[in-house]
Amino acid sequence: MTIDTDWPGRTGVSQALRCLQAAVVLLAAGSSTLQAAEMPADWPKGHYPLPRGGDLIGQNYTVEADAEETLLDLAREHNLGYEEIRRANPDLSVWMPGEGTEVVIPAQRLLPPVDREGIVINLAELRLYYYPALEEGESPRVETYPIGIGREGFDTPLGKTVTTMRIENPAWYPPESVRQEAAARGEEAPAVVPPGPDNPLGDYAILLGFDGYLIHGTNRPGGIGMRASRGCIRMFPEDIESLFTRVPEGTQVNIIDQPIKAGWHAGTPYVQAYQPLEVQANGMAQLLEALTLLGQSADGESMALDYQQLRGVVDDPDGQVVAIRPAPEPEPVVADAESEAGGIYEHLGGL
Repeated sequence: MTIDTDWPGRTGVSQALRCLQAAVVLLAAGSSTLQAAEMPADWPKGHYPLPRGGDLIGQNYTVEADAEETLLDLAREHNLGYEEIRRANPDLSVWMPGEGTEVVIPAQRLLPPVDREGIVINLAELRLYYYPALEEGESPRVETYPIGIGREGFDTPLGKTVTTMRIENPAWYPPESVRQEAAARGEEAPAVVPPGPDNPLGDYAILLGFDGYLIHGTNRPGGIGMRASRGCIRMFPEDIESLFTRVPEGTQVNIIDQPIKAGWHAGTPYVQAYQPLEVQANGMAQLLEALTLLGQSADGESMALDYQQLRGVVDDPDGQVVAIRPAPEPEPVVADAESEAGGIYEHLGGL
């Protein structure tokens, strides 16, 4: 069984009550537009109605930090992971943004370009999407949560599998790699860690068909939104608790690595780009992928896009949803006025 390792960050993250989004900012082609929330006010953060004929969910907004709040506190309160809130607020201190400081909450995102079924995990995005089966009278919806994934050398596997078993208060049996690392430090790893505050699996675990891999909680929530585990997918304790009782055994789990997401909203193409897990020398593959995804308009018609803008989004991936402009009109060819005028005047006899 694979398992997470320690993350040397601060873990005192507050669990504030759910609150309504007060001010929302929709980023579109470099400009900001206020837009009312399009979801029931009593839904938890990260729960959205499935868009009708589109791919865009959520809105960006800002909040003011309290005196004692860290960016990690705000990330957890607003359904974000470490990398997400750091990218959106690169100039703020992680540990002390300061009382009254405006903090951007990047809650707008495109749905991954795969079937909207079961659980979809996008490793490049460090995020899980859940499309629950509908009860009679329910509206289609999607839930999305930040996650931690395997660090370099302990990659989370890609592909489709299913959930196989749910375990409450799991015990942890340290794998051989953990035992070897402990021995190298002159320590001895325990044979088993019982349920409790020292258990890295947290209080809930969902086993996958990939042998040794789980979706589970954590006793170190500061690592959510980072590559910090030994391959498992870990979640905030309250998030895995919410999913645990609602994800039946046999639910499809599709694990993808999709650094470029593209989609449509109200007839406008959008792109959202993340840094690939593995550094690539050439972003042309991602650019071509984005062009393929946006090769047709939402109505199935051909649409020429602003190639330079799209290339800029791919080359500088910051996780923001960007509206892509249509291709600029070609500049008219201006003929040599003097020679044309001379020829006309000569032809007309100088009139």
